[in-house]
Amino acid sequence: MSGAHWAMIGLLALGAAAIRVAGLVAGGRIRSSRHAWMLEDLPGLIVVSLVASSLIGQPLPTWLAAGVALVIAVVTNHVIATMAAGVLAFAGLMWLGL
Repeated sequence: MSGAHWAMIGLLALGAAAIRVAGLVAGGRIRSSRHAWMLEDLPGLIVVSLVASSLIGQPLPTWLAAGVALVIAVVTNHVIATMAAGVLAFAGLMWLGL
């Protein structure tokens, strides 16, 4: 590899480290502010946004399985049970030919 390649790798590594340090600093400041409540809900919000965006354009069985998973998540608050229920619901709907 040429020197330009190594320079690019170094710059990208430095950028990645800077992003992580900035996240730690920002998280520390938020944690000590009146907005600390946002950090408690953030993991759930990220999961909801990923699931919601992945449902766009999906067929009805996918939406129904997601609904089943949502109900199980609200009732049990258990990640493994939620994932298992969603997968089983989707498999069952596919087996029924929906």
